[in-house]
Amino acid sequence: MKIEIVNSITDIKEQDWHRLNSASSVFSNYQFFKCLESSGSISKAQGWQPHHLQLTSDNQEKNTTEIDAIVPMYIKSHSWGEYVFDWAWADAYQHHNVPYYPKLVATAPFTPVTGDKLLSQKLKINELFHYLSEHCQQSNMNSWHLLYCQTEGQREQQASVPPTENVYQRNTVQFHWLNYDYRDFNDFLANFTARKRKNTRKERLSIEQQDINIRRIKGAEISKKELAFFYLTYQLTYLKRGHTPHLTLQFFQDIIKQLPENVLLIIANCKGEDVACAWFFYDNDNLYGRYWGCTQNFNNLHFELCYYQGIEFCIENKLSLFHPGTQGEHKIQRGFEPKLTTSYHWIKHQAFRPSIKAFCLQEQQQMYHYQKQCQQLLPFRQSQKNDK
Repeated sequence: MKIEIVNSITDIKEQDWHRLNSASSVFSNYQFFKCLESSGSISKAQGWQPHHLQLTSDNQEKNTTEIDAIVPMYIKSHSWGEYVFDWAWADAYQHHNVPYYPKLVATAPFTPVTGDKLLSQKLKINELFHYLSEHCQQSNMNSWHLLYCQTEGQREQQASVPPTENVYQRNTVQFHWLNYDYRDFNDFLANFTARKRKNTRKERLSIEQQDINIRRIKGAEISKKELAFFYLTYQLTYLKRGHTPHLTLQFFQDIIKQLPENVLLIIANCKGEDVACAWFFYDNDNLYGRYWGCTQNFNNLHFELCYYQGIEFCIENKLSLFHPGTQGEHKIQRGFEPKLTTSYHWIKHQAFRPSIKAFCLQEQQQMYHYQKQCQQLLPFRQSQKNDK
C-alpha cells in the first residue's frame, strides 16, 4: 500500500468515504469534517492543519489504483482540543530542549468520542501502525496519536495490547448512560436506591419551582434567533474560562443544513426569556452532549439540560447510549457508568520511549482501578449494580 496526502477534505471523493465508512456515527460523517474545514473552525493557522491519509494499492487486473483506507488526520502544533492530555510529555521535551511538535493526530476535532478513526473494509487498526510510523519518519513529524479508537473485540476490563513495543496504549475513563430498555424516566429511576432517587426527583422538581420551561428543537426546526442565542451562550462558556471558542458560527449554520437529522438543541426559558441551552448530536443509536451555556444561573439547570433531558430523549427515541462529554464525576450519581476509552501513541524520539511507555502502563492500571472505584459509586441498587 502507498500513502497519499490530502490537504483538504474536499479533495477526498465523498463516494470513496461512504464506501469505506461502515460506522453510522455523526462524527465519522463526511459532512461533519467538511463543515469544520469550510467554516474556518480548523486550519493550519489554528494549529489544526488537515493532513488526511489515503492508503492506495494497485489493481493489476484492472490497471487502476484503488483507495483501500482513509484516515482523517491533522498536523498539530499544540495539544488543545484533543482531551487525551499529553502536556506533560511536551513539557519534558521542552525541558530537554527537544521539539515535541509537530505531531500527527487522528481524531474528530474537539470531540472526545470513541469511534472509527480508520475508514477501511480491509485494514484493521493495528495494521495501520506501521504505515503511520513510516510516514512520520519520512515527514519530519515527531509522533502520531490515534485518539478514542473503536477497538475490535475489546473487552472492558482487558483492552487489546498493541502488537509492537513502540506503540503505546493509553486508557481513560468516561461516563456513559446506557439504555436498558427503560419505558420512561421513572422506570430508569426505579433502579436507584431510595435516597438517590429522592435526590434526583428533587433536582428535577426545582426546575419547575423556578418557573423554567424546557423545549427541544431538532436541527431543521432551529430558528436563526435560537441559533444566535445558542452561539452567544457557547461563546460565554469559553470566555468565562479565558479561552476563545473553537467553532465558528458558520460551522453551526452549516451543520444544521448538512446534518439536520443529527442535531438537537434544548433551550431553557424563564418567564418568557431564554436563559440557557445545550447542544447535542445524535444518530441511530447514540446521543452526544456537546456544548452548554447560560446567561443566568439557576439551581440544577445544568443537570436538567445536559443530563436528564438527554436521558429522556434517549428513552423516547430508543437510543442505546448517551455520551454526555468527557470527565465529570458528578455524572456517576446520575446513573452514568464508567467506561474505558483507548488511544494509541507512537513517539519518534527513542530516548523518551522508555519513560513514556512506563507512564502509559502505570496510567492503564490507575484507570482500571479508578473505573472499579467509580462503579461502586453508582446510584443503582446493589442487585442492579451486579447486573451491569
